[in-house]
Amino acid sequence: MGERKRKRSFFQAVRLNNRAWGIWQKFCPGLFVSITGSSMVTAIIPYVSLWMTARIINELAGNKSPQTLAVLVLEQLLVTGGLTLVGGILKHFKNYQADSASCQYNRIFMDKMFSFDYAHMDSQVTYDLYSQVIQNDKWSGLGLHKTIVLFEELMTAVFRMIGGISLTVSMFLARVPGNREELVWLNHPLCMGILLGLMLIISAVSSVSASRGQRYWIRYAAETRFGNRLADFYVFLNKDMKRAVDLRIYNQQETVGNVYMEREYPFLLSSKIVQYAKGPMGAWMAFSQSISAVLTAAVYFFVCVKAWAGAYGPGSVTQYIGASSSLFTGISDLMNVLGRMMENGNFLEEVYEFLDISNTMYQGSLTTEKRTDRQYEIEFRDVSFRYPGTEQYVLRHINMKFLVGSKLAVVGMNGSGKTTFIKLLCRLYDPVEGEILLNGIDIRKYRYDDYRNLFSVVFQDFQLFSLPLGENLAGSRQVSLSQAEECLKKAGFHNWKQVMKEGLQTCLYRDLEEPGVEISGGEAQKIAIARALYKDAPFMILDEPTAALDPVAEAEVFQRFHEIAGDRTAVYISHRLSSCKFCHKIAVFHEGTVVQQGSHEELVADTEGMYYRLWSAQAKYYCQKG
Repeated sequence: MGERKRKRSFFQAVRLNNRAWGIWQKFCPGLFVSITGSSMVTAIIPYVSLWMTARIINELAGNKSPQTLAVLVLEQLLVTGGLTLVGGILKHFKNYQADSASCQYNRIFMDKMFSFDYAHMDSQVTYDLYSQVIQNDKWSGLGLHKTIVLFEELMTAVFRMIGGISLTVSMFLARVPGNREELVWLNHPLCMGILLGLMLIISAVSSVSASRGQRYWIRYAAETRFGNRLADFYVFLNKDMKRAVDLRIYNQQETVGNVYMEREYPFLLSSKIVQYAKGPMGAWMAFSQSISAVLTAAVYFFVCVKAWAGAYGPGSVTQYIGASSSLFTGISDLMNVLGRMMENGNFLEEVYEFLDISNTMYQGSLTTEKRTDRQYEIEFRDVSFRYPGTEQYVLRHINMKFLVGSKLAVVGMNGSGKTTFIKLLCRLYDPVEGEILLNGIDIRKYRYDDYRNLFSVVFQDFQLFSLPLGENLAGSRQVSLSQAEECLKKAGFHNWKQVMKEGLQTCLYRDLEEPGVEISGGEAQKIAIARALYKDAPFMILDEPTAALDPVAEAEVFQRFHEIAGDRTAVYISHRLSSCKFCHKIAVFHEGTVVQQGSHEELVADTEGMYYRLWSAQAKYYCQKG
């Protein structure tokens, strides 16, 4: 990051922030209009008040006309009151838009994730990059959120400068009368140039000093990201229901969480950031504030001397001093904002690195045949695969063919490549070598979403959502009640109406609704199978979703699924061979290759083969007498 910071120019930083504003504009079209309007009125109100107050004071020091004073006071009340009301309305609108933008923040990344190739979602590199972006945001909103703050500060500074200039121009144009010869030099343009130059120099120095102080926060960003990750995990351990038992049995909050936080948390009194705050960071910030006193003194001197010389009245003194101070603040704020835009560019680059991840999977154009007879044939032809970023092959030279209506079991020890085989079959990944054919055509030539719809899969780590039961089954707000009930019945969830008091409208779990139902593991498996049935896809796959069950219970689930699969092609993955004896064909995976294929009877008859060794080992284990 440091290398990119040294190379980035001011205009590059502006382009980075401008792209972020374009992203926000897409998701929240009214955001910047509301910020601009609110900033303008907020900046104008003090100047209007200064100008009208100056007129009142000048009248008091001059003619002292009651009628004029009454009109001026009434004008001030009406104008400032009206502007305050308008400002309040605009501020409310701006806050609404800003809150809406915050709600849309996660959607920006979720939309991107949903468009990813699965290979990106399955990548640790992608996860680490996303985590880094989120932790940057938690650390002072760096990244996209910061650009909203910077835009508001930029608009406020610009309007403050415009207002300050409009009320200070007359300060320079007002001339000292000729009878004050000793002070006529104040009319010289050089005086105006010196004061403006001093204002710009002090504003620049103040801004640079503040930026140098703020830079310590940026420099500490890496430690902060780590600290936020620690806090996210350890501070909220107690609210994780799945960890509740272990926390109490092993006292992990005290023996692990608290100890680790006390040792590693980067915001302790002994941390670098605290030392920075007490040392150089505090010094730079203090210098930034104190140097403005020099400008304040110069402005007071110039304004008061010209007033004493008779250039304008006492009311104008109030106007010019207030306007000059606000103008200085606007200039200083503008420079400070531009500097922070450059600093935030580092974190925006990380955001764009994530958002610019491009998909590499070829998107075909052919539509899959919508066959009522479900006559599909899948063939793996010399398929090899290794995961991105590694040189080790997970699968090597896989050759396999299975037809519609066939029941295929994929067995083997853990790590033999079974789940990777399914990921390739569903085209979550593409082979590194070889090809997979559907009815003789490379699956990469089919439309990706069209091909994916051929499969219903119950993965080992299947997920149900905190949504109504019917929507979990349908994957949609539109649910066919008769179809959903039929699928639950086929999946063996016969008593679901007793468990789900609100029927298909019953919300699973209590994350979103208090009346939600906490379902058991067995019930979750039946719902997952019912969901696969509801999709009614030609290919149905069980990828070890019952690995936590005992062999008898697993065999019952597989047997039920076999019965309801009907004429669909079904693929079963298990490391327990007894569950798959009913399959037409069994493929034995070992160390990334298919070492045997055949029926159970054929494979168990080969006493030298891997299947026989696995079968014998498992049979011996389960047949042991106590």
